[in-house]
Amino acid sequence: MAEAYLVGGVRTPVGRHGGALAGIRPDDLASLVVGEAVRRAGLDQAAIEAGAIDEIILGAANQAGEDNRNVARMSVLLAGLPDSVPGITVNRLCASGMSAITMAAQAIRAGDADLIVAGGVESMTRAPWVQGKPEKSWAKPGEQYDTSIGWRFANPRLVARDKATFSMPETAEEVARVDGITREDADAFAVRSHERAIAAIEAGRFDAEIVGVETKAGTVTIDEGPRPGTTADVLAGLRPVVAGGSVVTAGNSSSLNDGSSAIVVASAEAVERYGLTPRARVVVGTSAGLAPEIMGLGPVPATEKALARAGLTVADLGSIELNEAFATQSLASMRRLGLDPERVNADGGAIALGHPLGSSGARLVVTLLGRLEREASRYGLATMCVGVGQGAAIIVERV
Repeated sequence: MAEAYLVGGVRTPVGRHGGALAGIRPDDLASLVVGEAVRRAGLDQAAIEAGAIDEIILGAANQAGEDNRNVARMSVLLAGLPDSVPGITVNRLCASGMSAITMAAQAIRAGDADLIVAGGVESMTRAPWVQGKPEKSWAKPGEQYDTSIGWRFANPRLVARDKATFSMPETAEEVARVDGITREDADAFAVRSHERAIAAIEAGRFDAEIVGVETKAGTVTIDEGPRPGTTADVLAGLRPVVAGGSVVTAGNSSSLNDGSSAIVVASAEAVERYGLTPRARVVVGTSAGLAPEIMGLGPVPATEKALARAGLTVADLGSIELNEAFATQSLASMRRLGLDPERVNADGGAIALGHPLGSSGARLVVTLLGRLEREASRYGLATMCVGVGQGAAIIVERV
């Protein structure tokens, strides 16, 4: 079986909802990182024109607005790549970008491709409102939903299933109840995320993975989310966001964000043919399902499956990126898997950095590669929970 290697890798800064990237369309964000990923990989124009790129695979969770009509294909055209390069958009909600990388690796291992650009994009700021069409002529308009996040047009059969259509904060509160995560635990975890992210930014540890985004206000090069001065006392003053809940607050949850990320996935033959420099080998990529109301525990079965298939144990993992959708689910997943907190999200996570849904999985992988190199780790894990009850994981080996 052919090996799949990760080459280069890039992401935009993560913008706050309504923040610095609010004026940038998601298809433009996607084209920016796709073009930059190709450039950073070192592919020359002659190779590109000769058909070196087999596919573009991008994840996007919304796909209801400017990211509609297959945003991956739009990125090809907007990035100035040859019209002959195809593109496909995939949706595993929060893990869309990670699944794009896994699918690219699978295609290369199967011998169906040699070089794929994979990643993800999301503009939660620019996600549109949608309105259902009336079933009868001249009837009043149907239900309206903000597509930034969450359920819309839910099937009545799922609504009738107990807890199946919980909102994301409700699932986080449920995980806190099931695993005994306290408000103090969650707030302390959130404080640590901000502290680590701020330290990483100040030390320049994200600089190499970020491409600046040109906006009307200037070039954006730094993640907007991390907040200096975030303390346990500050977070303790926030109200719970779930009716009847006591743990989940805006302060110990990820936010709504904008951003994109991409990386080149290449076969050994492509690496040699085009003179590329791989950073890591994809060992395995997995997904798993579980009850929707405890979706936050998704990293547990996904990681366990990945470790089993790779013939590895938790002790083999030197660097770990776990998406911080909520502090409660992050803590519960870490405890169940027995992950060393010092190895997890050493440069902060989504509670501080933000969580642009379709991009986050690929962002985790790009950030993980930088950590593997700085920390001289052999194996790294990126894993995340997924709405409606799933988890995803990918294990890579530094080369």
